[in-house]
Amino acid sequence: MSRYVTFEIFRYDPEKDKEPYYQTYKVEIRRPGMLMLEGLNQIKWEQDPTLAFRRSCREGVCGSDGINVNGVNMLSCITKIEDLGTDHLVIQPLPGMPVMRDLVVDVTDFFEKFITVKPYLIRKSPTPDKEFYQSPEDRKKLDGLYECILCGCCSSSCPSYWADKNYLGPNAFLRAWRYLADSRDEGADERLPILNDKHGVWRCHTIYNCVEACPKELNPTKAIVEIRRMLMNRNY
Repeated sequence: MSRYVTFEIFRYDPEKDKEPYYQTYKVEIRRPGMLMLEGLNQIKWEQDPTLAFRRSCREGVCGSDGINVNGVNMLSCITKIEDLGTDHLVIQPLPGMPVMRDLVVDVTDFFEKFITVKPYLIRKSPTPDKEFYQSPEDRKKLDGLYECILCGCCSSSCPSYWADKNYLGPNAFLRAWRYLADSRDEGADERLPILNDKHGVWRCHTIYNCVEACPKELNPTKAIVEIRRMLMNRNY
């Protein structure tokens, strides 16, 4: 006997809709471990080709398919429908980001804030002949930082990010700390003034939404605490 799950999906096409609305679909569970993305594809390919959502790698690497399901941010391509524990799923775009159409959000501001913290190695010493040496111990300090896939789930789960359009957000802080913690980087004096701001790390209220939302189980809040500690140690 076939089993079906209800997908109640946020719909909005600015070219024809005055207001957003929700549309309900029945999705057939065709195999154990069926993913949210498979359910969305089933709707688009078999029921409603007008449904818009992002997808790319289907492996939890590209970060393009972040959505909000029953109030929780997640990646559709690695989330099993059965793990959500309900037959009624309310699916919305990531909160705090402008909706372009249906589940597709405008990530321009998100990436501009990411770029603001200078997410790359900054060197001032002479370039070595072969490589920037890093010990295994120093390399290990980057675990839990470099794995970020820029899906936006953490920042769009943050109330401060919703309330303050200038707040850099947990993703930007995690990425900043990834380089501040890197023994090969010499850009702390350039980054820290950017982070030491009313829209910077001091705006975080440490409610841990970002930690719960991260599909890679990273910890932006810990990165924020480490940046604050560095700021205080340097008397900024």
